[in-house]
Amino acid sequence: MKVYRDAYGIPHLRAGSVLDLAWLQGRVTATDRGRQITVERLRSEGRLASVAGAAEVGWDRFARRVRLDETARRSFAELDDATRRWLRAYAAGVRAGGVDWQPWSSLGVFQVQHILFGTFGNKMWRAHVERTLGPDAVAWFATEGPGGSGSNAWTIPGEIAGDPHRLLELPGVYQQIRLACPAFDVAGLTFPGVPGVQHFGHTGSVAWAITNAMADYQDLYIEELRMTGNGFEARGASGWEPVVTHQETIVVRDGPPVVVDVLETARGPVIDGNLSLRTPSLSTSDLGFGALLPLLHACTVDDVADALSRWVEPVNSVLTADSTGRTLQLTVGRVPQRDERNRIVPVPAWEARYAWRPEWAPMFRAEVTTAVNANDRRPDTGPYGVDFAPPARARRIRELLESGVPHESIHMDTALPADSAEAGRRMAERSAVARGLCDLPALRPLFSPSGHDPLFAPWTDPRARIGLALDGVLAGLGLDPVALAAAPSPSPSASASPLPGSPDSFWGARHLLHPLQLPGLDVDVPEVRLGGSAGCVLNTSSIPGVSDLCWRGPVARYVWDLADRRRSRWVVPFGASDDPASPHFLDQLPLWAHGALVPLVTDWEELMEEPLIVFAEKLPGLGELTVIPLDPVAHAPVVHGWVTKERNRFWGMGEHSVADVEEIYGYVDSLESHHAYLLLLDDGPIGIFQTYEPSLDPVGECYDVQPGDFGLHLLIDAEGRDLPHLTSAVFPALLRHLFAADPARARIIAEPDMRNDRSISRLRREGFTLGPEIDLGHKRAQLAFLDRVRFEAAER
Repeated sequence: MKVYRDAYGIPHLRAGSVLDLAWLQGRVTATDRGRQITVERLRSEGRLASVAGAAEVGWDRFARRVRLDETARRSFAELDDATRRWLRAYAAGVRAGGVDWQPWSSLGVFQVQHILFGTFGNKMWRAHVERTLGPDAVAWFATEGPGGSGSNAWTIPGEIAGDPHRLLELPGVYQQIRLACPAFDVAGLTFPGVPGVQHFGHTGSVAWAITNAMADYQDLYIEELRMTGNGFEARGASGWEPVVTHQETIVVRDGPPVVVDVLETARGPVIDGNLSLRTPSLSTSDLGFGALLPLLHACTVDDVADALSRWVEPVNSVLTADSTGRTLQLTVGRVPQRDERNRIVPVPAWEARYAWRPEWAPMFRAEVTTAVNANDRRPDTGPYGVDFAPPARARRIRELLESGVPHESIHMDTALPADSAEAGRRMAERSAVARGLCDLPALRPLFSPSGHDPLFAPWTDPRARIGLALDGVLAGLGLDPVALAAAPSPSPSASASPLPGSPDSFWGARHLLHPLQLPGLDVDVPEVRLGGSAGCVLNTSSIPGVSDLCWRGPVARYVWDLADRRRSRWVVPFGASDDPASPHFLDQLPLWAHGALVPLVTDWEELMEEPLIVFAEKLPGLGELTVIPLDPVAHAPVVHGWVTKERNRFWGMGEHSVADVEEIYGYVDSLESHHAYLLLLDDGPIGIFQTYEPSLDPVGECYDVQPGDFGLHLLIDAEGRDLPHLTSAVFPALLRHLFAADPARARIIAEPDMRNDRSISRLRREGFTLGPEIDLGHKRAQLAFLDRVRFEAAER
């Protein structure tokens, strides 16, 4: 296993097997994004307030109510064996990097990124509009809401390019990575905490890219609830049904605990008041993770389509092209078939007409030559959704492609440059119009309380909704925007606070990058003046009348070249690391701001190899123990010096040459079941540590191997160094590492030579139970077993 990095610190990983590569991806993610994935895991478990305080109680309450962690656990249990092993290997790598992680944690953080990415917030808003302004007013707001997208993807023969748009978060939502093993070599963008490459990738022979299909796949049901002697019941289509209920307690840093009632009806969890949420993933305990491993193995567009046939949500538009010249347009995911009213507002749970039908809607697939996806209504998306982006962005991209404009220029295309005073005046006028609308008596009913949890304010705040749907609201009211902007505000106190900057200033002087920072991160981000707005390709969104600051925009840009992957390029808004002290925390920001891209380096010789630390622990009074993979060539001389000593004769390599040692450990390095590591103390070598799967080792033929058995060999040799009680400190540390690295490990196995009294005594002292003697041919060995439960009890 090896880690390489380019000049921007982007990790390129190589391993001998798929599972080793998953472990390595987890380990590197813990190194590069450990702070970030810890926060995301706590979010998925509804425990972020325990470290971040009362500000996060709203999210934790929602996470508990919607049962994110429970869904992750259920979904993990339903996965195929290969995917579960893959997730376990990734989790073991994350834990080796010192971050608490379970195999289902990846499913949890994936939900964190997408549970609010769908349509149920829009339904809350439409219901509020119907109640306050009447059903006809719903059409005024028929545009992308705060949870919408501004993503673009396009393909021409031989290339795919694009830029996903989401909240601009620091550190970024996507992590650039390359994953290489004998089975595949994939470069792409991943969610930190999720193995593989999900949305944007290039295997060398096939590439893919996604945009939000704007599909409606989340339903809200109005539940009628009652308390009986047996607990809560909800009225369903056939009568009263039991509701699963319990209470959970949110621990709040520097504050009192908060008790949450968790209710789940036959439709789904009750998330707010009497509204339950039904989604494909919640209802089937399937998050679509069965697609991720096959996607890495894809070689053709058909392979990509087959892998993504397992996708669940969010529902995506996919462009995929391969080196044969074929290109497919796909819609992937699960969309329920049900009444049209379900798509608009919350519907009564007790009316049978609103129940889901047994079959999912059939998905779209077509061969294309060129295509543009910009969240617009198209034949591949129209049947699945309600709200789509206006068509202007897609039209503009087609015009630029037909004119031969380079991809980077398309990414940055806008009619509102940052250095334009005219753009500044235009946007100031739109803000004035939006503020004027908010003060009109005709819209005042919108400002009555919605009754929804404050967490959903981005979807239910009238001021934001009016600003985002400005033209539709003006048309619906039949108003002249020029006259409205010129009229004095009748109630200044009802308006938002004054917008920063002068209305006569350049657009970029007010339209500044304003990322949402990770809880606990308080970094002064350099001032970045941005051009663009929600209506152009450079979709750096702000909300007229609320703020000119930009907190939604392109969270990555990429160009995948199918003819020669070496010509591919990519960029993210900030950098590869979540550590403000790292040189790679913000080093891509200047490139991103000016539309430049980082080359995708594919030649391993052009990358910088980085030492991989598998495990590290401070040993009091001795120094820092580190464990690194044993390099058969580089480490053969020092290993040879140890194994040929008389005191280490039981290692069985006393007559070997340096070349023999190199050959033996080269063979071990080629196995998926056996691994060899070098032990270092403060960077000085002190021994060899080997692990193996007993069922795939000769020892497995000599005893009844149990699930969870895991074998080890250990040689410590620090002769010439004054390190008293070294083995007594190192051995327990390694045992802690082995058990922590994989929860499935139930028992550690050792089989020292029967004549090695010193080793057998050591095993006894560490809590091993001696088993039978066995004949391994080259030695007669003493089996010894250390049960996890016994070890953990002794550790306490």
